[in-house]
Amino acid sequence: MDTMRDRFVDVTTRLLDEDSRLALVLADITAAAFAPAQERHPDRVVNVGIREQLLVGAAGGLALSGMRPIAHTFASFLIERPFEQVKLDLVHQGVGAVLVSAAGSYDWPAGGRTHMSPGDVALLDTLPDWTVHVPGHPDEAEQLLRHAYADGDRNVYVRLSAHQNAAPVAVEPGRFTTVRTGSRGVVLAVGPMLDAVLAATDGLDATVLYAATVRPFDAAGLRAALGGRTDVVLVEPYLAGTSANEAHEALADHPHRVLALGVPREEHRHYGSIPEHLAAYGLDAPGLRERIGAFLR
Repeated sequence: MDTMRDRFVDVTTRLLDEDSRLALVLADITAAAFAPAQERHPDRVVNVGIREQLLVGAAGGLALSGMRPIAHTFASFLIERPFEQVKLDLVHQGVGAVLVSAAGSYDWPAGGRTHMSPGDVALLDTLPDWTVHVPGHPDEAEQLLRHAYADGDRNVYVRLSAHQNAAPVAVEPGRFTTVRTGSRGVVLAVGPMLDAVLAATDGLDATVLYAATVRPFDAAGLRAALGGRTDVVLVEPYLAGTSANEAHEALADHPHRVLALGVPREEHRHYGSIPEHLAAYGLDAPGLRERIGAFLR
């Protein structure tokens, strides 16, 4: 089955052939898949090895030279480990790169805590002017990757996952999409959480919005969907509450309640599978239905 990371390799390989301004910086992860591209473009496909601070620093240097760099590795090694370089070598220098991650919050449970990064989007929220895409399907990943690459010289984070929905949504970058309408509140499903949210809210008469882009946060879209109602549920595949402040700011002049669901701060110290971790976090359909149903009642 085609995965988001497979699509990333395919799209980026083609873009490298088409645009001499594009550069790709790797830190061993996925390097083998990019070997053909590296053979054709040895000056623009660089593997720095397991040196994640250098990964981001090199991307910053390439951006300073006028290139459009893409940097890729696992989320914990791309955002958390080299965060100082993200802050200084990109944001402080006033240059932009596309950071593309894999293995986000629970994609590889056997890898342990070092390969889990539920706090990545919340960490980027401490920095200004980031665009953050969280696709839920390989087709969406391709669209958003192409948009990120062509998005001027902005800093863009594309969060890929092995957890994905069965079918793509026709998304517009930066806008929430209405998937289902109802009268008892709004449930905002982010990226790969959509299938579980749709199953969990079946028969609950709630509006379901879908977000494949979470920064900037589509405040106007949330307000329009809420109408005169008061209840909002956020379901995110990373740290619970990451977008709660965004929702509160969007509805500052509107009486409202927000239930923020996502990965808890407490560690789940057991190996297993993605479905087992989602169940442990209450992010599978039964767990979501219980909590969303109680909140909307």
